[in-house]
Amino acid sequence: MFENLSERLERSFKLLKGEGKITEINVAETLKDVRKALLDADVSYKVAKSFTDDVKVKALGQDVLKAVRPSQMMVKIVHDELAELMGGQAVDINLKGNPTVILIAGLQGSGKTTFSGKLALYLKTKKGRQPMLVADDVYRPAAIEQLKVLGEQVGVPVYSEDGNKNPVEIAKNAIKEAKLKGHNTVIVDTAGRLAIDEQMMNEIAAVKKAVDPHETLFVVDSMTGQDAVNTAKEFNDRLDFNGVVLTKLDGDTRGGAALSIRAVVDKPIKFMSMGEKMEALDVFHPERMADRILGMGDIVSLVEKAQEQFDEEEARKLQRKIAKNEFNFNDFYNQIQQIKKMGNIKDLVGMIPGVGKMMKDVEVDDDAFKSIESVIKSMTPSERENPNLMNGSRRKRIALGSGVDIVEVNRLIKQFEETRKMMKSMSGGNKLKQVAKMRRR
Repeated sequence: MFENLSERLERSFKLLKGEGKITEINVAETLKDVRKALLDADVSYKVAKSFTDDVKVKALGQDVLKAVRPSQMMVKIVHDELAELMGGQAVDINLKGNPTVILIAGLQGSGKTTFSGKLALYLKTKKGRQPMLVADDVYRPAAIEQLKVLGEQVGVPVYSEDGNKNPVEIAKNAIKEAKLKGHNTVIVDTAGRLAIDEQMMNEIAAVKKAVDPHETLFVVDSMTGQDAVNTAKEFNDRLDFNGVVLTKLDGDTRGGAALSIRAVVDKPIKFMSMGEKMEALDVFHPERMADRILGMGDIVSLVEKAQEQFDEEEARKLQRKIAKNEFNFNDFYNQIQQIKKMGNIKDLVGMIPGVGKMMKDVEVDDDAFKSIESVIKSMTPSERENPNLMNGSRRKRIALGSGVDIVEVNRLIKQFEETRKMMKSMSGGNKLKQVAKMRRR
């Protein structure tokens, strides 16, 4: 995500390296390169020019401290302006009303239906809501089936009406059904449409008027760049939506939509969606996205993802086992499952400052843990419980059972032993307690 833009901006800041102070000349040279980088990322010329003009004013008005190099000061200014360009701070979804009605709109192929399923799971698990999904796309039968499949995956009911081709009626009936069944949130997945299709635009406007949603979200495919921003403006003129959702941010996106859309439609980006996993939905934090664009990682989001999988009671049990050197392959396997739940592995690695750049051209398969899991599953219960049983004959049997070379089995056991030693040493210094305490703050 944003790799090309990150590289271009990094090259731009190098123009200031070695400079003793910020001057109008070196700032102009740097910002000329920054503007080109933004334009190449498919940011509109008007937004790119306004952005660099604002940065220039801030940069020339700064007194650079002796301890801070001009290039560092410029990075700080650009970071703050990028965050401001994308909205400044996160904006939460509006959940007022009983039931809360959320209308999902967007272009064909923007990922609306998948997002609807992800939103239902997010509201159910993180907001404690009882959502109901509404299949209001009467033109694409596959969309109704897709929503039903997603609803089953996330454990959320889906309301649909076979044979009814009136989306206004379906949406109104769904709200009545939600009230009867005690669902406090209704997510209406509408048909994808083109902004130039007057009939379809009138139809979604009619749906909105009929159900009077508390929240209308416009879903944008990030890979469509500036075209998505222009379309969002047309939709906003008709629907006056409350917020934007950026999908497919894990694709080969240049970043134009994320950087331009807030400035053009003056509506906050509320969510960003990456990948097909139902858990792959995050609240959009402009300042964290600015961090990632500038190659600074996103440790805060990484810690939050870890905390979602963090069980304090389980952590205490694990800590006691580590202190007694009783950490075993069952514990190791459980830790892997928790990491997998956190999301796409390459995306998680990219949140670590400096590592994202190193991993740019490295393919990280989401099945990276598959062979490790296979090896552990091929062990007997007593072997998983007591790693010290691992002699040569047992290792050969495990290799055959898991379908991997014995070299790989030996490597895993060696890595496991090294991990166990490291965790034991941390526990001895009471460091695990300190980490757990910090995470609870």
